[in-house]
Parts: sequence; C-alpha cells; structure tokens
Amino acid sequence: MRIVIVSDAWYPQVNGVVRTLTALGGELEAAGVEVRMVTPASFRTLPCPTYPEIRLSLFPRRRVARMIEAARPCAIHIATEGPLGWAARAYCRSRRLPFTTAYHTRFPEYVRARFRIPLSLSYGVVRRFHGGASTVMVATQSIEDDLRRRGFDGIRRWTRGVDTALFRPGTDKVYDLPRPIFLYVGRLAVEKNVEAFLALDLPGSKVAVGDGPQAAALRQRYPEVLFPGAKQGAELAAHYADADVFVFPSRTDTFGLVLLEAMACGLPVAAFPVPGPLDVIGDSAAGCLDQDLRQACLGAMTLSPAVCRSFAETFSWQASARQFLDNLAPFGTSAWA
Repeated sequence: MRIVIVSDAWYPQVNGVVRTLTALGGELEAAGVEVRMVTPASFRTLPCPTYPEIRLSLFPRRRVARMIEAARPCAIHIATEGPLGWAARAYCRSRRLPFTTAYHTRFPEYVRARFRIPLSLSYGVVRRFHGGASTVMVATQSIEDDLRRRGFDGIRRWTRGVDTALFRPGTDKVYDLPRPIFLYVGRLAVEKNVEAFLALDLPGSKVAVGDGPQAAALRQRYPEVLFPGAKQGAELAAHYADADVFVFPSRTDTFGLVLLEAMACGLPVAAFPVPGPLDVIGDSAAGCLDQDLRQACLGAMTLSPAVCRSFAETFSWQASARQFLDNLAPFGTSAWA
C-alpha cells in the first residue's frame, strides 16, 4: 500500500503535527506501508506573518498535483489546512478522489489570539476545508464533540502515542536550580498561554523549554525563568526526567503530545481542565487539573511518578498507526491508468 500525506508543517519546524507525522511514518513503514510526504521542503516558501518559523508554500497547486500523480498512491491524507493542504484538496476534488483530513490544531482559536478574527468566520473556512473529506480524524472526544456542535461531519478517532523507550525516568541531573522545578515544553507563542504559567507565584524554579515568536519578549519579561531553547530526542527527555512537575497552560490544544512525554518520564502534569488535558489525563492520578493553575501545580507535586509512567505506557504509536490506517479512504490503482 502506498499513501501520500500532505502537510504544511514540517522540518525544521518542530511541533506536535511534525512529531506525530514522523512517528506515524515510522510505524507505517515498519508495517510495510510506503509513505510519500508532500511538504514545504519541495516548494519555494515565505515566512508566515507573526510566526516566521512557519513556512508557507508559494503557488503549490501544480507541483502538488504532479507529486501526487508521480506517487500513484492508494490513499491520500491531508494533515493541515495551509497552502499545500488546500492545493491537495482542490486536486482530489477535481479528480473525484477520496481523501481524509486531520484536525490537529484549533486553528480558529489561534487566529483569534493573534488577529482577533471572530471564531465564526474562521470555523466557517475550516469547516469548508474538512467538508470534502471522507473522514476527519480527531485525537479526542472533547474535540469531536466540539466539532460536531459546529457542523462537522465524518469524524473518527485517531489517538496518539509516546516512545516510552526514549521518554523514561532518569537519574541524570540537568538543572542546577532550587527545587521543585516546574517545567513547560512547547512553542513560546501567544496561543500557548505560556504567561499563565510564568507569572505564577510558585516555590522553587520555572523552566520553559522551546522557542517561538514570543521567546525574546518572555525572556526579557521573566528573567528569573530558565529558557534553555528548543530541545529534541534524548536531550529533551533528560529535561523532562529531571523536573518535578510538568505545567501545561494551553487552552487551545487538541491533544498535547508533551503530556504523554512528560508522564512517560514520571512527571506529574498540572493543567487547566480543558480539551487535551481533560481527555488525556481525565480522572487518572497522573495529573492535577484545576482552573486555578497554581493550585494544579501544587497538587501535582503530591502525585506518584510511578503512576504517571504506568499511565503513559497505555499509549502506543503502534495503536495510533492502526487507527490511522483504518480511517483512510483507499481507492483502486485504476485511478492512475
């Protein structure tokens, strides 16, 4: 089986979408599925306004069509609502080829946070994008319920996993800071609500791992906070493992891979009771959810690292890949005759 996956999010940008697709691709190829990626790496791009780390592909429609036709796939999945995603959607619609999409990002909320555009307008655009798909894949029940209320159809579940061999409890010391250490990992961007964490009155120290458009401003505004920059792989895992509480201040995420990574390292989670944390953490003893984020942080300090690790072990990329395959809309090779 050969699958084309189209994504506007790709390296060198590192976020939940990129990491999900990377892990998915590895699992699919291990299962004998051939994956062809269509990403900004093959196009001329320009930086996204207010977020230069994101590259927008220029005039991609013809090349997207050529890349899909050259791959001759049995299924097409469109991961993002950017220029490449719209180009792939237009191609599939013109050829009457079925395709699937995924709702990775609460894009309307991100747009509202940056440009104050009403949610009704943004959701209208996003609903139109996903409206042509055979299936819209979502990671959690909360997001599914929200999208159904907004008029989305054809929704099916696609959960996430975590590499528990990479992300695991460790003994290496990363921080030379007063304890306890409260850790944030993710983009330093307005939609991540990072300041809700950085402004808290907490004992010990705060660490914010990541980069993004707010990085310089936050470093200046919170000089007492350690900002190590973006980390990946074993180095990132070591940062998790040497912290005491993982703080997830976002109110706009659809899942939050970092939640699984933190718990796999034995790190209790403190978060708001919103989609993402509610679905991933729920009523488990692996995190503390509270509208008062400070109380959530203090409560998380009392939780068992061993329980967090055991809970994270119930998530796997193998199960995620199986769900993804089951959700696809395959078509015959006669489409390329």
